[in-house]
Amino acid sequence: MKKILIPLFSVAVMVSCGTANVSNDGNTSQNSTSTKVQGDKAFLSAYKEIKADDLKKNLYVIASDEMEGRDTGSPGQKKAGEYMINYYKNLGISYPKALGSYYQKVPADFMKKRGGGNLPDSENILAFIEGSEKPNEIVVVSAHYDHVGTKNGVVYNGADDDGSGTVAVMEIAKAFQSAKKAGKGPKRSILFLHVTGEEHGLFGSEFYTDNPVFPLANTVVDLNIDMIGRDDPENRGKQYVYVIGSEMLSSELKVINEAANKKTNNLELNYKYDDPKDPEQLYYRSDHYNFAKNNVPVAFFFDGIHEDYHKPTDDVEKIDYPLLQKRTQLVFATAWEIANREARIVVDKK
Repeated sequence: MKKILIPLFSVAVMVSCGTANVSNDGNTSQNSTSTKVQGDKAFLSAYKEIKADDLKKNLYVIASDEMEGRDTGSPGQKKAGEYMINYYKNLGISYPKALGSYYQKVPADFMKKRGGGNLPDSENILAFIEGSEKPNEIVVVSAHYDHVGTKNGVVYNGADDDGSGTVAVMEIAKAFQSAKKAGKGPKRSILFLHVTGEEHGLFGSEFYTDNPVFPLANTVVDLNIDMIGRDDPENRGKQYVYVIGSEMLSSELKVINEAANKKTNNLELNYKYDDPKDPEQLYYRSDHYNFAKNNVPVAFFFDGIHEDYHKPTDDVEKIDYPLLQKRTQLVFATAWEIANREARIVVDKK
């Protein structure tokens, strides 16, 4: 997650809620406001594809010393990108046709003009599953795959920030692809967006929203994942996740996310930072914000600021993999509902 604060803007806040319930063993209840996922065998089968062991396997590569802290444009970051692309190829998940490859180049000049110093050229990585009924409507699931590199010979592995989000997006893609192979692919298209340059200034997501592969007017939502593998001191040992921004632009997104949560692992959804005036200003500090400022509804999933944030001790051994799995499943369940409901979610707030 970006450390430097972004200036505060005023945004209206509104409280909403939803109800639903499905346990991790696949049992369903009958009281749900969700339009599609309740009792859906295709959903349950895909949901179970998201596994703690697979998240761990990928994270041990993405956040290994070999990746040298994945600084923007560095050889280590490019190695991580190659691993991710091979993962998508092995799953049979391609890239957007209009892009022509998995890479969207983010030029050094673009970043330099925005305070990026002498960063080299870098790349966003995009994988894509086309929708079966509403292919022109796009659900974005995003995470940044850069971190802060190596300092004084010490590798800052960034296992949580944002290795955890990176592997979560990969697992969510696998789950959607498994449903597609079973003939139950999403109605709307899903863009799995791995952005670069977040730590230096949200550069990759800004470049994407300035140069979208798919029109932002057709982009239904951005579900952004940045640090979901740990807990913070305030919530030590709890089954929780912070959710930020889910009611800023749409009166429906928070309802959908809460229903998806109650349907699945029923985590404690913490809205402490869901106020743009909060001193940490987290609404402005990760990649979802570049979508939000373009009037695309967003939800940002986050575990808090823990003692290893931006330190060389943010390592894979400290990740809570069962909790990472549950949070990943929540994002998947939310994305599934948004991708498969009849009407796209409304944008009815400013």
